[in-house]
Amino acid sequence: MASEQTYTITELAREFDVTPRAIRFYEDQGLLKPSRAGRTRVYSKSDRTRLKLTLRGKRLGLSLAEIKELIEMHGGVGNSAPQLLRFLVVLADRRAALEQQREDIEAVLGEIDSLEKQCSELLGHDASRAAEERAEVVRRMRTGA
Repeated sequence: MASEQTYTITELAREFDVTPRAIRFYEDQGLLKPSRAGRTRVYSKSDRTRLKLTLRGKRLGLSLAEIKELIEMHGGVGNSAPQLLRFLVVLADRRAALEQQREDIEAVLGEIDSLEKQCSELLGHDASRAAEERAEVVRRMRTGA
């Protein structure tokens, strides 16, 4: 019988484009549970899957506590309904937060539009001068001058 495939920290770091330090941090947080061969960490297929789920959760903006809760709910149990229901709640919360951020961004962009219009009007109706002034403001903002 063939033994289960294992991975080194370097292999996982390379595969998922994260640092070994990040993987050790996820281990410290209880998200990964590698075995040891002497001082070397040995990651199983399960650890690889948990890392993949952790990184996916981070991309979604979930906290490590939320990710850990969802991963531990599954724990190899055949009935994943509680996990899926909890995941739906977490996703709904995340969606609501992102929708609020979108509204906030739209409001700020509207305010910027208004301020740009006011500034252009203060410069006069010389459209080319207003465009030059705007370009200068943008240049100064980018260079920090």
